[in-house]
This record gives sequence, structure tokens and C-alpha cells, in this order.
Amino acid sequence: MKYRGPLPVRTVNRVNTCVGALRMSPRWGRLARRHLTIVTYTGRRSGRTFSTPVGYRRADGVVTIGVRMPEAKNWWRNFTGEGGPISLHLDGADQPGHAVARRDEKGRVTVTVRLDR
Repeated sequence: MKYRGPLPVRTVNRVNTCVGALRMSPRWGRLARRHLTIVTYTGRRSGRTFSTPVGYRRADGVVTIGVRMPEAKNWWRNFTGEGGPISLHLDGADQPGHAVARRDEKGRVTVTVRLDR
């Protein structure tokens, strides 16, 4: 399915609120936090700070985020080229790192985050 155009802000806000609540749930939170995190970054053009929930995989100090429907989202574009600083909420704390976004030949976008040690 090819998606064109931005997602409605109300829909995005609702989904993000639900995901945030799921992560904090006493019953489901521990399971959800294994696969969902909150990324916080500063917009390159606006200079504003943003936070958004994302799915992730983690191995040896590297976090990989597969961006679903990348054409409908803008956050990952802050990390193209040389990338930039990012913070991920992992293990109960914010952990800083450096993120780089790459698009493959099929148009899929992956953001790779190297956590600061």
C-alpha cells in the first residue's frame, strides 16, 4: 500500500497517546516497553523539541527503528545525511545517542541509533 500525504494530526495524536498509555500500563507496560520507546529530538529547521513513540530493536548499544509509512511521517528526516542527536527512553531512563536515517532501494526507511556510552 502506497500512502501519500500527511496523516491527520488528530489521528496521530490519538495513536501516540494510546501508545504512551500502553507503555505506562501496570499490566502491559513491561511487555510494551520491550518493543516500544519514546524518541525525543530537536527539529533541524524549527529548533523545537518533539517526542514520539516508535517501535524498535536493540542489540549491543545499537537501536534500530523501522519507519512504517515513511512518506506520511517527517520526524525521521531530521536524521538524514550525517544524522543528529536523539534521546530514547530505555530501561526507565532517557539515553542519548546519535541517529542516522537511511532509505533503501525499495523506499524503506531505517533509523539507526548508536547509544552514547
